[in-house]
Amino acid sequence: MSEISTLSTEEANPRTAALDSMSVDELLRTMNSEDAGVASAVGQAIPEIARAVELIVAARRHGGRLIYVGAGTSGRLGVLDAVECPPTFGTAPDEVIGLIAGGSVAFAHAVEGAEDDPARAVDDLTGIDLTADDVIVALAASGRTPYAIGALQHGRSIGAATVGVSCNRDAELSRYADVGIEIETGPEVLTGSTRLKAGTAQKMVCNMLSTATMVQSGKVYGNRMVDVKVTNAKLVDRARRIIADATGVDLVTAAALLDAADGHPKTAIVMQLAGVDVAAARRLLAGADGFVRAAVRGEG
Repeated sequence: MSEISTLSTEEANPRTAALDSMSVDELLRTMNSEDAGVASAVGQAIPEIARAVELIVAARRHGGRLIYVGAGTSGRLGVLDAVECPPTFGTAPDEVIGLIAGGSVAFAHAVEGAEDDPARAVDDLTGIDLTADDVIVALAASGRTPYAIGALQHGRSIGAATVGVSCNRDAELSRYADVGIEIETGPEVLTGSTRLKAGTAQKMVCNMLSTATMVQSGKVYGNRMVDVKVTNAKLVDRARRIIADATGVDLVTAAALLDAADGHPKTAIVMQLAGVDVAAARRLLAGADGFVRAAVRGEG
């Protein structure tokens, strides 16, 4: 395992050597300047991110799950992305899962030593009945966290697809992954605080993985989240606007369509665009694997 002192994420940043002497304005502008480079660093890894998306989409076709694993900030980012998928894309709670070293309590409170035990990852994955159809995405800014490495090792041992996301080049994590995504974010504004640029980079990668996967899985029509769950007043309003925007009807008609579709915007859109009732719209969507465009065209 590489020495932590050799990692770029642990180096002192010469541009922030006088951080404690800066005015608030200068400090914030410095942070903003450092953050500005994160997107381009992520952009350099798009080929690897695309390969990971392809693995996840293929796994979902066979009932496989996307499973994020990580410790500390990295683990929290995976959990955050996982819990947003059901309301945004209408997925079941077990389709995208986030595991954090130390268990759910570690999301809000640090669990000392949890990240240093690879056996914990094996136990956590066993606890959710990991199968060869699943994809494990291990997140570790350092690229050397034992919990994350243990997760990938266990995944590979049973034939699951594996992805490593790290913020250092030549990361140890990548050696255990089918796809190694390495985002070189460099030294942090606050030395070693990888919740900053490294955390931002990992969040961006998670955004890409889940969003691109769901687009490729028929969860989006145009740029609209047509499988959104209408669980509160704000989301009911959003669903009505999605239907109106997608079909050209007014909001009153959109509301009636949403009610007729039992609160499912995607079904309502197909009803209007294909000129069919709710039962026929559901059949069209089932035959098109959930893709609205194909359903409206009667393909599938």
